[in-house]
Amino acid sequence: MTTANLSAATPPHAELAALALRVREHILRLSTDGGCFTGASLSCADLFVFLYTRFLRVGPDRLNDPARDYLLLSKGHDVPALYATLAELGWIAVERLQNHLKTNDFIYWHPNRHLPGVEFHSGSLGHLPAVGLGIALDVKLRRGPNRVVVVTGDGELDEGSVWEALLVAAAYRLDNLVIVVDRNHFQANVRTEELIPLEPLGPKFEAFGCAVERIDGHDFAQMEAAFSRLPFEAGKPSVIIADTVRGKGVPSIEARADRWFCNFTHDEVEALLRELHGEAQAQLTSETLTVR
Repeated sequence: MTTANLSAATPPHAELAALALRVREHILRLSTDGGCFTGASLSCADLFVFLYTRFLRVGPDRLNDPARDYLLLSKGHDVPALYATLAELGWIAVERLQNHLKTNDFIYWHPNRHLPGVEFHSGSLGHLPAVGLGIALDVKLRRGPNRVVVVTGDGELDEGSVWEALLVAAAYRLDNLVIVVDRNHFQANVRTEELIPLEPLGPKFEAFGCAVERIDGHDFAQMEAAFSRLPFEAGKPSVIIADTVRGKGVPSIEARADRWFCNFTHDEVEALLRELHGEAQAQLTSETLTVR
């Protein structure tokens, strides 16, 4: 099955599913010749596709527009999903992804500000919620229209700086700040609930002054419903907890502790791509039967 076949499908949000499939193809191809954080990137691919096509008021033609929305990737190791999304949407040339980890380009393991669409260097976990609140506060002070989205990991929530930032954001009533948690239930090579349990996660955010909603981070309809209602409550930062699956789309590596960082051979990548397309076809068939 080709990506073009999937693009012609009729289920809701089929065009987003087709784009997410291409993004996952790129992530798998970036998982060789040095490797990348494959499982973690696959879990947030759908979120990036939705944000850049349906929510964020940004584009390659308005990189420095003072009225643009901001996306900050705090869990910087998931940058293959961001690279792939930006490439598919024309921010950078798709061919440039072949420069991954090469010294003549900036396609590294973590976001680099030299790339169009990357607002801030990241990789040290827990830092960008504070950067996001700073930008959101500046926007409030100048009465700007901008929205600030910070994508975090769930394991990253072990960092105290995340919660300090939320306290300040709530104190300044920054309802233009949106924290999106990629809740794939893993932190590096261990499950979050086995290391430092996070649940009940929603009430924790609420206790820090945020308005919270929980969604399926692979369901575009749920994303549409949640993001269309932002801010959830006037005067409060919004938090969207997106339940996701590490390695989503490739069953043989889904929800596996040992598939956080991967460095596959080229033959292994080709086999995983076939598996990815087989799973996409099975999902498409299931959705089509459901619609009928």
